[in-house]
Amino acid sequence: MLGSHVPDLRALELLVVVASTGSLSAAAAELGITQQAASSRIRTAETLVGAPLLTRTRRGSALTQTGDLVVHWATRVVDAAEQLDAGIAALRQDRRAQLRIAASLTVAEYLLPGWLVAFRAHQATIGLALTEFTMTATNSERVVELVASEAADLGFVEGPEPPSGLRHRLIGVDELVVVVGPSHPWAQRSSRRVTAATLASTPMVVREAGSGTRTVLERALRDLPVSPPALELASTAAVRAAVAAGAGPAALSEYAVRDDIASGRLTPISVTGLDLSRRLHAVWTRGANPPAGPARDLVQWAVAQAHSVRGRP
Repeated sequence: MLGSHVPDLRALELLVVVASTGSLSAAAAELGITQQAASSRIRTAETLVGAPLLTRTRRGSALTQTGDLVVHWATRVVDAAEQLDAGIAALRQDRRAQLRIAASLTVAEYLLPGWLVAFRAHQATIGLALTEFTMTATNSERVVELVASEAADLGFVEGPEPPSGLRHRLIGVDELVVVVGPSHPWAQRSSRRVTAATLASTPMVVREAGSGTRTVLERALRDLPVSPPALELASTAAVRAAVAAGAGPAALSEYAVRDDIASGRLTPISVTGLDLSRRLHAVWTRGANPPAGPARDLVQWAVAQAHSVRGRP
């Protein structure tokens, strides 16, 4: 029988996430709860344990010596609970589970296919029934609509911030790269560098309104006078082709232009004084975590894959 000093699983899970993120607010965001709720869970846990578990610093939250011990023990408990949760969910599902995914175009074209192939191979290796995936590739705004209406079980979006009204988890960080065709005047410069003001005043090839790529670019240039687009296109592939043909510069995901840059089809341009980073998030409708089973497993898999590729969460 458990004693009276064991915090509940939600508090233990929160403490483990605080240990990995180094911040109570970041842990609360990752679990989809308010910072007030997170603070309350920690206080309750500290009361049960009988000692402080966290100390607050200017940089975030640090574990006390007691907190470090509790996290060491709690990690195994949380892992076991997640396995139990997934096992029970598997009992409730059909033998061949189905998962409806909606993904922004960058994720759908350059990341998700590899994730799904490797994920199914992992399922086969450990003896699980293979999940049947259906995927809708669209812009981030439409992904949010599909998930919110429950037309999709899980979504992947890109942008400076996670969408409001949905639960979310950070998958990884992406950078937009400004590129031009090899014959463009910027490509002929020895430095291949322009200012943010020069970029803003130059007609660019852009994605359609509602895309995560377009949103990040517009936010980065919001304090500058911006020229009307040279072209507005509905797919990353179309933007890449137009830029290569000399239509003008564009800002695209580093995932999307990596091969074009390596082959010389596109030329990267450095932009001073401009932050073009964005975050990739998984989104779902309810619960602190994605639904148990394939959705939750896929999100965890995607986080691990993004971490291994980029060296950061």
